[in-house]
Amino acid sequence: MPSVHESIHEQATLTSKGQITLPKAIRQALGVTTGGKVSFELRGSEVIVTRADAEHEDPAIGAFLGILEQDIRQGKHVGNLPDDLARAMLSNVGHPVDLDENIEGDVAL
Repeated sequence: MPSVHESIHEQATLTSKGQITLPKAIRQALGVTTGGKVSFELRGSEVIVTRADAEHEDPAIGAFLGILEQDIRQGKHVGNLPDDLARAMLSNVGHPVDLDENIEGDVAL
């Protein structure tokens, strides 16, 4: 298996569905196996592929958000959640979210 610093050049063919198969050498270098996830970052005209670290995903938070979504869809009262926030949340259900995306403007924590 090539080291992290060794250059690997491989090609893949894009299917009509926009899919590719990561070449074996790339999968091995990234340490990705079946069911593994990769991330794509576009830098100018280059795409950087990295192994997605799933260690930040918390299944408890995902389960809680699923229950919250179900309650909102059923019109149940969810604490003091403002109506406009509930509508905004529902309008974004199913939309992909990039948690690493830069936030514009000021953020107060």
